[in-house]
Amino acid sequence: MSQRSNQITKTSAGVPKMAVGILLGVLAFGVFMVGFDQGEVFGFTVPADGSGGQPGTNWAHEFYHDMRHAAGIPCH
Repeated sequence: MSQRSNQITKTSAGVPKMAVGILLGVLAFGVFMVGFDQGEVFGFTVPADGSGGQPGTNWAHEFYHDMRHAAGIPCH
């Protein structure tokens, strides 16, 4: 009386296509944020009255603005 079992092992080499797609999406969003966005994406950080708020309250816009200058991309 013997039992015989068949086991199939599948291995795949390489990077999953889903991971590559997600990383490309993150890259595209990052390039847009640094290279093309003029502050609209983080517009929610600015008060609705358009006054610009108190100094230092629009930190998200200032962060990307400074990062844009650090990357050598002109913006104004």
